[in-house]
Order: sequence, then structure tokens, then C-alpha cells
Amino acid sequence: MSTGTQPETQPAPRLERERGVVAAVPDGLLIGGDWRPAASGGTFPVEDPSRGRELRTVADAGAEDALAAAASAAAAQDAWAATAPRERGEILRRAYELLLERREDLALLMTLEMGKPLAEARGEVAYAAEFFRWFSEEAVRIEGGYQTSPDGKDRFVVMRRPVGPVLLVTPWNFPLAMGTRKIGPAVAAGCTMIVKPAEQTPLSMLALARILTEAGLPAGVLNVLTTSRPGEVVEPLLRGGTIRKLSFTGSTQIGRLLLEQSAEQVLRVSLELGGNAPFLVCADADLDKAVEGAMAAKMRNMGEACTAANRLYVHADVAGEFAERLAARMAALTVGRGTEPGVDVGPLIDEDGRGKVDTLVEDAVGRGAKVLTGGGHAPGEGYFYQPTVLSGVPADAAMLHQEIFGPVAPILTFTDEDEAVAAANATQYGLVSYLFTENLERAFRLSERLDTGMVGLNKGVVSNPAAPFGGVKQSGLGREGGRTGIDEFLETRYLAMPLG
Repeated sequence: MSTGTQPETQPAPRLERERGVVAAVPDGLLIGGDWRPAASGGTFPVEDPSRGRELRTVADAGAEDALAAAASAAAAQDAWAATAPRERGEILRRAYELLLERREDLALLMTLEMGKPLAEARGEVAYAAEFFRWFSEEAVRIEGGYQTSPDGKDRFVVMRRPVGPVLLVTPWNFPLAMGTRKIGPAVAAGCTMIVKPAEQTPLSMLALARILTEAGLPAGVLNVLTTSRPGEVVEPLLRGGTIRKLSFTGSTQIGRLLLEQSAEQVLRVSLELGGNAPFLVCADADLDKAVEGAMAAKMRNMGEACTAANRLYVHADVAGEFAERLAARMAALTVGRGTEPGVDVGPLIDEDGRGKVDTLVEDAVGRGAKVLTGGGHAPGEGYFYQPTVLSGVPADAAMLHQEIFGPVAPILTFTDEDEAVAAANATQYGLVSYLFTENLERAFRLSERLDTGMVGLNKGVVSNPAAPFGGVKQSGLGREGGRTGIDEFLETRYLAMPLG
């Protein structure tokens, strides 16, 4: 396996371009249409995880800034809700086009602050843009209804209206796409918003906010708070009485806390939380498809995805061949800085993230798992970890009961469908599962029994802007994307009137 150790220097033109892309991003808070420093004057650093070095600093918001943003969103809400749906859609359409025009710079910025290889970052920019295109079309399709009361005496007019100011909290692993997946439906529905991006990756959101401003989004509709103290910013917003909805993507632990805080004001809540995705390979599976699907489901974003295949259950008849082929594919990947040509796998987000992967792999090996490839750090200045395949992972290994969030694929075996389904469902999480079989009846039978919000059938990637993304159990509440995505930002009301 190539470990892609990076030299201390790089070509001057490339370094100059990297510096230019980073320097072009606003470093302040966006409140009421103005870029401003934090009230305290404080800043915090944004790190390049491939080198463990500071990229730049950005404003560090506190409670005072949060209240100013809430006031801005509230002041803009009525006028924004009254804006014609077509106009809201056209703003999203222009933002979609600007994202694609600036794809290379946005991809480079994302790679620098988050670590994913440029090819993946380009893919995320395109994916992120599609949410704006999708919801630009949904803005003009917000429907109501008209009906006669059962006794014939009244008429009911059903209408949809925006929830009101919303708080959007986005994660670090998909810093652009998770922003557009939330901002798109909020804009389309007529909601003003406050966005709090993850402290590890605020630059992509700041760049996105500038694009939306250029696309014509009115002042105050979008407010952005970057902070290293999320609790000080988010809690007063949830308890303050201005925000009417929370949309959060992140860990189940933090999601539970925010759900409790949202209860005081009885807020509408959408939560996209943790995952522990099972990946089932039946005896009749096409192994070419299964291995390709496993690579996609496991290695997207270096395994740092809530949809990542976390537990690979393979029928005993094909487990040996599957493990051998998967290990060969993983061993052939090139690890290195995401800006370098030919790199397949970038660094993990930070030392804590890599330390967690270390602990989980050591635990599994200590309990008897066999390392087929990888199993430790990859060389480099940053937080690199080798693509790893483990076989013979015991059922009590810690990695089977929590998100690995790294490039590690643990393989277990099964001989019976009931055994496989029981193992797949034996978790508090229920975001996504993957199933590989060439038997149509088995495909439907097992898909219906898997207790997850999404199922990938002979497919390792399920995310699509046109589909409702979300999970069950402790993987969250609500759906993002698809026809239902805008419903999360709309209230239903009806007008009753007598006739005659």
C-alpha cells in the first residue's frame, strides 16, 4: 500500500493557489447581511488535518452574537415569507450555477480544511449544488387544498406556511453538502435561518454564504455563526423563543442534548444522527458488485460518514473470497494529502478521531480479530490511518457497537438469514443498511426486515437529493431531501368558513 508521505515543500504555484483560495473566504460572522467580527473580538484557528497546521483564523461567536443573529432572522422573516415562491426558487437556481462555476476553488477549500481527496471534494460540490437545484423546483410546488366539511355546511381551505426562523447545525464531514441540504428547503419554504457550522470546517460554509448573498438572498435571511463554543451559541438560541425549528446533523449524544433543550420552547426538530450500518453479502451475491459496493459504502470520505458500512456480515460460503478481494482493493489505495495527484485516501479529521480508530482496532485485535491489511497509522504529518480490513471480529468487539468513523472494515460471517437480520438489527441505530443478493424474493424479504430508514440494494451509496434521507431509532427524526424535505420547514393551517 502506498502511504503517500508528503514532502515539506510543494510547487510554488500550487502553494500560492491554496493560500489564495483560503484568503478569499470571509473570516467574520454574517449577521443581518453584514460581515462582522465577534462581539468579543475573539477568533479561533482552522486546521489543515493533512499537516496538523493552522490554515487561518475565523471569528469566534458567543451568546451576544447569537442573540443578534436571532434578532436579524426574526426581523427578516415576514418579508421573506411574503416573497414570491418563484423568486425564492430563482435565488436557489443562481446559487446552484455559482457553485458549479466555482467547483474547483470550493473543492480545494474543502480538501484543505477537511482532508478528503480533491476528486471526492469535487463530487461533494456537485452533490451539494443539486440540493439547490432540487429545492429551487420545489419552491413553486408547495401545495394546499380545498374541501367540503362532512355535513356540507363549511368549506376548508388548507394552506402551507413557513415554520419561521430556523437554526441549522451542520457537521464537519460533508461541510458543503450538509449545508445546502438544510439551507435549500429553508429558502424554498420561506424561512429565515441561522447556520452554525462545525468548528473544524467553517470555511466551506462561509464561502457558501457569500455565494448565496451574490445570488440575491436578502440581508438577514441567512445568518452564519462560526464558533469554538457551540454550547454558548446554540443553547440560548433554542431557549430564546425566536427560533421555531432546529435541524441538526451530528452525533446521537449531542442530538439527545439538543432535543432536550428544544423541548422548552416546543420546537420543531429534525435530527440526522449516528449510524452503525450493516452490510450483508448473501451466498448468491455477485462478488464483483459486493466488493465494489463495500468500497463505496466503507471508504467514502475515509469512512467518516454516518452512512459508512460499519459491520460487514458475509455468508460463510463466500466470506473467504470476499475478504481476500476486499483486502486487496484496500491495500492498493494511496494514502496522502488530498491535494496531491493520485491520492485515494486523505487524513482523518483530527488526532481525537484517529485516536478513536486506534482504540477500536486495538480492542478488536486484542479480542482475536485478524488484520488482513492495514491496522495502524500511515506516515505523514497529519492524521493518516491505513485502510484496514479485519476478519474474525468477535461479537463483543467495541467497533461493532459504535461508529468507527475511519477506514476500517470489520468482517463477520453468517450461515442463516434470520441470524444475519438479527445481528444487523441488534443496534440502537437505524440509519442505513446494505444488502447484496441476486435473488429478487430474498432482496424484498430481507429489505423489509432490516430496521433502517434506508436500504442500499446491490448499491453502496444511497444519498440522492431527490430521495428522503433519514433514519429510525436513535439515528434521528425527520427526513432531508426528496419531496418530503421541504415539509420539515412548513406548517399546515386551515381556514374554516361557512357557506350559506
